[in-house]
Amino acid sequence: MLPRQGALVAAALLLPLATATQAGAAAPARPTAGAPAPACAYTPAVPADNFKGIPDFDPVKAARPYSATLRTGQGAITFKALTDKAPCTTNSFRFLAEKRYFNGTHCHRLTTARLYVLQCGDPTGTGSGGPGYSFPDENLTGATYPAGTVAMANAGPNTNGSQFFFVWKDTKLSPAYTPFGTVTAGLDVLQKIAAGGEDDQNGPGDGYPTLPVNIKRVQIKSK
Repeated sequence: MLPRQGALVAAALLLPLATATQAGAAAPARPTAGAPAPACAYTPAVPADNFKGIPDFDPVKAARPYSATLRTGQGAITFKALTDKAPCTTNSFRFLAEKRYFNGTHCHRLTTARLYVLQCGDPTGTGSGGPGYSFPDENLTGATYPAGTVAMANAGPNTNGSQFFFVWKDTKLSPAYTPFGTVTAGLDVLQKIAAGGEDDQNGPGDGYPTLPVNIKRVQIKSK
């Protein structure tokens, strides 16, 4: 796990670069490919920033398809939630979105070298925030991360919270980050944000986006 550096302090729930460690931090063990994930359960955890409660999990309700649209200052991004493949994750995202957890937050990390992602979902904007609970990984067997993938950031196996990332260009990652959505509109918005660059505060090609990505609101539309 790569710790965050500089102004964005070292913290949980972040996406590592291709190298496993930096500054002496040990990389956490990853689950064996194909190993079954634990059943869905939301476990109280810290931090609990802008706490909205802990979701319930009803497998019938969680399986209902939906799309989510993030209205940002750079344009709208819509993705189809993979409720059939990652119901625990998509149920959590829907819960937080409907509680307006993401409203008024911003995407705090852009990577433009080796990895090509925009990371969002932290109400503190530091990379250290979380919703007050964690839940298991899902949909990892054979997981790949082409452009348009929406996946969870984490601090090791089964430590998902509120932070997630958009892949704006085909990216190679180990299958350790739950893919839970596919962008259906707004990939051009993500690519515009990426073209604007970042400030390298975490290292070359890794920092705060130059174009501010403020999330005004997240709209959920049931199918």
